[in-house]
Amino acid sequence: MTRLIHPPAQPVVFEPEFVQGVRQIFEEKIVFNRVLGLRVTDIAAERVRGHISMRPELVGHFAYNRIHGGVISAALDAMGGLAVMAAIGARHLDEPPLQRLQRFAKLGTIDLRIDYLRPGIGEAFDLEAEVLRLGSRVASTRMAFLGTDGKLLASGAAAYIVS
Repeated sequence: MTRLIHPPAQPVVFEPEFVQGVRQIFEEKIVFNRVLGLRVTDIAAERVRGHISMRPELVGHFAYNRIHGGVISAALDAMGGLAVMAAIGARHLDEPPLQRLQRFAKLGTIDLRIDYLRPGIGEAFDLEAEVLRLGSRVASTRMAFLGTDGKLLASGAAAYIVS
């Protein structure tokens, strides 16, 4: 992804408690993410990364070897939300980790656009997301759905309510 925002002057280092809490919310408590098998591979203030492995329940109805477009859309939406969670966590480093984690309760998607560029054929896929702007009420993100060879299969842009 080409960077549209500048990284912070000092890299933000999240506490293990915060990272563990974000992973638990994202991978376990959000049931749909658990069904998708979506896993967090990297959490940073400026970018998040994830991974999804192909499973029979993720394929399209008529395309037995392709990941379903709805799965791609849902995974990109989830990653955009994760990027917002990381950005909010970085913005409020003065708060204890558990207090920052509670800020995510009101996070919700208000707009989502997905561009499908290539068929989602493969055994596994990587995802990336970054926040373009984090305002006091709305955050804008950009996401990518990649084959393990690095080819861009789908891209997304979304807005999330953060108040």
